Amino acid sequence: MLSGLLEAIFNGMSIGSVLLISALGLAIVFGLMGVINLAHGELMMLGAYTTFVVQNVFKTLPAPLFEFYIFFALIAAFIVAAAAGLVLERGVIRFLYGRPLETLLATWGVSLILQQFVRSISLGLSIAIGLFSLLFFGGMWLIKRRPDFERIRTVAIAIILPLSIAISAAVSNLIAQTFKLSVTQPWFGAQNVDVTAPAWLRGGLPIGDFQLPYSRVFIMVTTIICLIGIYLFLQKTNWGLRIRAVTQNRNMSACLGIPTAQVDAFTFALGSGLAGVAGCAISLLGSVGPNTGQNYVVDTFMVVVVGGVGKLAGTIIAALSIGTASYLIGSGNLATIFAPIQPVADFFTFFATTSMAKVMVFALIITFLQVRPGGIFPQKGRNVEL
Repeated sequence: MLSGLLEAIFNGMSIGSVLLISALGLAIVFGLMGVINLAHGELMMLGAYTTFVVQNVFKTLPAPLFEFYIFFALIAAFIVAAAAGLVLERGVIRFLYGRPLETLLATWGVSLILQQFVRSISLGLSIAIGLFSLLFFGGMWLIKRRPDFERIRTVAIAIILPLSIAISAAVSNLIAQTFKLSVTQPWFGAQNVDVTAPAWLRGGLPIGDFQLPYSRVFIMVTTIICLIGIYLFLQKTNWGLRIRAVTQNRNMSACLGIPTAQVDAFTFALGSGLAGVAGCAISLLGSVGPNTGQNYVVDTFMVVVVGGVGKLAGTIIAALSIGTASYLIGSGNLATIFAPIQPVADFFTFFATTSMAKVMVFALIITFLQVRPGGIFPQKGRNVEL
């Protein structure tokens, strides 16, 4: 029983580690900009698919190199997710600051778009997107050089946007009819894909009667490295100082010359990159699909709320607590522990599934927030008092 309990706690902490990586970025973004980003789970999904792509690229290389692909996948997942987050912030969210409902709906729409994007992405669609970007953004770049750009901006967008869409669609349709399945075949499709861990991440470290899976140990080590890196970045760098200043008092920071718009964009990209790293981590725990991020996004928001907005220590405690509690309840270990007390055992047996465990954890979180609405470490400062 003891070995099973220790194994369950370890597995729960590894899940909590994934939640912690993802929640780190969300806590920074939510604390800085007050943006509820429902597309955060899809940024994790992009990181997971990036890991799958990097894995396939390394399979074409000599065998020894494949054993190190996970390190390149972590970097690539961070870059891809950060780039997607930067585009999302510059293209959508920056126009919706101070409007939480609109931001909520917009990011939810983006999450649906990204899910369908990975289901449908193909060579033909990639060409169409690339051509549209070249025509539209290239055209806007040329128009911006005119001295009367601000006066003709609306008219320029009204002309260039439909033309870019029409030309891209026509070229994509022509290519599809010419090359057929070779360019229209989806790269991923709706089915889940599997990521194969390197040989040194398979198996486990034997401790007593149970094993610590190397893949989960790797996830926990990655989490610790990310945690230390974020702490040093926020505390020891100029950009970290700017982020902390804007988080505490945006108006005063702007008055002191801090470029708050750039801080917002950089912070959102950083948070999105961390979501990509979390996506790389969850690819080692199971198959990857278009709905992968949806399995974690709600828990990630719960971590941020319970820990306290923008509080690193609270995020750590909340992530490990929620991950461990979910696994202990869902795996049935608590039911086994309380087997001598039949009513309690029956109670935990009823919740001994993944979905019902979430129900119980959410009920506990709601109860906790009734006592401490600001989370474990409530945000303090003049803005809060006002």
